[in-house]
Amino acid sequence: MQPTADSLHLGNYLGALVSWVDLQETYQAVYSVVDLHAITMPHDPKALRHRSRVTAAQFIAAGIDPTRSILFLQSHVPEHAQLAWVLMCLTGVGEAGRMTQYKDKAQRDGGDSASVGLFTYPILQAADILLYDADRVPVGEDQRQHLELTRDLAQRFNSRYGKTFIVPEPHIVKATAKIVDLQNPDKKMSKSLGGSGCLDLLDEPKVSAKRIRSAVTDTGRDVVFDPEHKPGVSNLLTILSVLSGSPIPALEERFAGAGYGDLKKEVAEAFVGFVEPFQEKVRALMTDESALDDILADGARRAREIAVVRLADVYDKIGFLAGGAVR
Repeated sequence: MQPTADSLHLGNYLGALVSWVDLQETYQAVYSVVDLHAITMPHDPKALRHRSRVTAAQFIAAGIDPTRSILFLQSHVPEHAQLAWVLMCLTGVGEAGRMTQYKDKAQRDGGDSASVGLFTYPILQAADILLYDADRVPVGEDQRQHLELTRDLAQRFNSRYGKTFIVPEPHIVKATAKIVDLQNPDKKMSKSLGGSGCLDLLDEPKVSAKRIRSAVTDTGRDVVFDPEHKPGVSNLLTILSVLSGSPIPALEERFAGAGYGDLKKEVAEAFVGFVEPFQEKVRALMTDESALDDILADGARRAREIAVVRLADVYDKIGFLAGGAVR
């Protein structure tokens, strides 16, 4: 995840981070706070440092175990940028320009203001993956195109220079909860929408509870799961189901004859019950920044043990003199 905000939101947590934590049980997992990606847009340096730490702290608070998995800051492993340059030299301008997220951001903010970094960041993303011989990448639908670019570049390099990269497959977690905006339930939860539709994990719990009580529902009364006709109510049921562990059909039965106010009250209580201990863990980690920095430094060391080997192989195959990638 990019450290571009002071807090992750509930959509980040339920839609991705929960499943990422579970992957530790069956995979050798690598997690990165991608701060190089975060500077493709204008940013405040002081805020970036804080956000990099607090994003890592939230990973750990959510259950990422840095003793079992690798957790590091992208900028601490220079091989990411070094491999990205090699991959850029294999990527066509038209190929990079077809990336829909770049086109969307460029159209929204104006093409002249978009940086070259924004244009090429899917190639850096490919380097993030290929450095670690990843055979599975947990992605959402909005990232499938970028993973296809990664696969194309891996195959292109292998074809030109010999077998080097594993061609990764998408790892789609079917049970991932899709959390939408509380005020715009036709859109996924996102800070970019602004307003009070986003539940930040580090916000004051009372503020979040108020936002839940003000969530958009519909003109009816029945508490039923119907994403097409009752997206707001369905979103609240999804949140409550995940946080409480109760299946949605059981919740529908429990709220039969009740009103939306009863549902919102219980969702708010469940969210506060979840987020208060989460915030305590984050605060404890952020209180001792040097200890958190040591965790990230150890993660970077372990990441580099893998990355330098792969980059040295790449450098050798493209014809650079030995010593270009330092082990």
